[in-house]
Amino acid sequence: MLTLVPASIERYAAAHSAPESTLLKALVKETYSRTKIPQMQVGHLEGAFLRLLVRLTRARRILEIGTFTGYSALAMAEGLPPGGRLVTCDINPETTRIARTFWNRSTHGRKITSRLGPAADSLKKLKAPFDLVFIDADKENYANYWKACVPKLRRGGLIAVDNVLWSGRVLAPKDATDRAIVKFNRLVLRDRRMEAVMVTLRDGVTLAWKK
Repeated sequence: MLTLVPASIERYAAAHSAPESTLLKALVKETYSRTKIPQMQVGHLEGAFLRLLVRLTRARRILEIGTFTGYSALAMAEGLPPGGRLVTCDINPETTRIARTFWNRSTHGRKITSRLGPAADSLKKLKAPFDLVFIDADKENYANYWKACVPKLRRGGLIAVDNVLWSGRVLAPKDATDRAIVKFNRLVLRDRRMEAVMVTLRDGVTLAWKK
């Protein structure tokens, strides 16, 4: 998994957090056996963190940009009340197929709706407002996703964004992706509609509350 924290500390933190379900554990194994970049999966600790955010914000409508194999969507869906809904967008049919297989094995999977195709196109068709947004997709488009999602977020709603430290490369950006993350972080900091804090969880997670 992507993390700036020593593995021993990561394991200790996970062991002292809410337990990972048998189904989510199975999804981790499936992701590592069937995908080329399994570390893209948020994993136990961040999944538990996202689920708790759903409960704390009392979210009923969640938008996710970047499904991958569906771990984060399922973890957040577990925190939704009955009748809550989560819409998740991704462009990869193979990893989305894995996600749907596991959602179908969970009672919480019925809360999840998948939109397959470019997220920019899907976002145009989604009706506001959302209570919580999670962005974890192609980094070059983070700024575009932010600009599209903030207007769809209710006042008092929360946006969570993954990989904002980018394995530490934000300190010395070298390629286009590095620079895109740096530019995005500046955009968030300067957005007067939002109050943001960057948390050193996993590969860095920004939380931003809409004023």
